[in-house]
Amino acid sequence: MLDRLTREGEGTTMRRLMLLRHAKTERAEPGQRDRDRKLMKRGRADAPTLGAYMAHHNLVPDLALVSPAVRAQETWDLVAEAFDKAPRREIDDRIYNSSPHKLLQVAAESRKANKLLIVGHNPGLHEFALQLMASGDVEAREQLHEKLPTSGLVVMDLPIEDWAELRPHSARLERFVTPRLIAGATE
Repeated sequence: MLDRLTREGEGTTMRRLMLLRHAKTERAEPGQRDRDRKLMKRGRADAPTLGAYMAHHNLVPDLALVSPAVRAQETWDLVAEAFDKAPRREIDDRIYNSSPHKLLQVAAESRKANKLLIVGHNPGLHEFALQLMASGDVEAREQLHEKLPTSGLVVMDLPIEDWAELRPHSARLERFVTPRLIAGATE
């Protein structure tokens, strides 16, 4: 602990990892591939709400890693419309149906990004968030432990200089946001 505090005091670069679960999706039609499921009306409304929130709170990623699933692509496209300049986007097949271990590998790859966003799916994304979380606001942590709903955004800060240093139980939960929580705060 002392070593980490010392490094932070010496100006360790903080990295920010954001995890976004895709927006609300239609049920699969008979014979339809899961990857081809599209957003339903509520999902198409929630994603821009989240994008506006992210833009307003300076939660714009330098790089977005997005699942190849249609619903994840649509979610990202609707979120990104809220940003003045669309961040780099990479489609990463490993995110679809991924385990927390695989998501850790994806995130830990060395990249030129201080703020990294992964747009993916449960249960892997939720389990990954819980695996990384070590501290943060108690109420937000309890809400995240309950579930990561569609359009849920997890924002974590990490005292690391390179993504390769990413380890379980190393992140501080900076915030946990959903369209429902956003709507409740503005009422």
